[in-house]
Amino acid sequence: MSFITHLAPEITARVLLVCMFPLSGLDKIFHWNEAMAQAKTSPVPAPALLLVLAMITEFLAPVCIVLGWHDRLAAFILCDYCILTAVLYHPFWAFPNFWTKPGEGRAHFWDFFKNLCLAGGLLLLVLSGGYTQLGGIVTHPLSNAPYSAHG
Repeated sequence: MSFITHLAPEITARVLLVCMFPLSGLDKIFHWNEAMAQAKTSPVPAPALLLVLAMITEFLAPVCIVLGWHDRLAAFILCDYCILTAVLYHPFWAFPNFWTKPGEGRAHFWDFFKNLCLAGGLLLLVLSGGYTQLGGIVTHPLSNAPYSAHG
């Protein structure tokens, strides 16, 4: 098994999918007061505990995903994390005219859907986390996913 054809593309995809999470964890450390202020906007109690749990999730889950160690569980946890943070911290619907007026509402709109898109990518990893040969993708670039009716 060649590293370039078997593992490098998968590892690259995994790194690209999760690379923002450790940076977000570092941002919470360096800007603790701002992160705490945002955590306090949630209806969930114990914002400091939530913040620490968020940082642990943002540091550990990506490492597990990239290394392939309990990667599906880590992807599932990170998927749930993305959905929860989207709903709890980016309620774009709470801002009147969020789409037509520039400002905080539009920023929340995009952050909400960015989190949902990340959750979708992580859910794909949960459901189909196997490695794929790069050679097969290169030689058959228009092939369908294994679950496709057209095989």
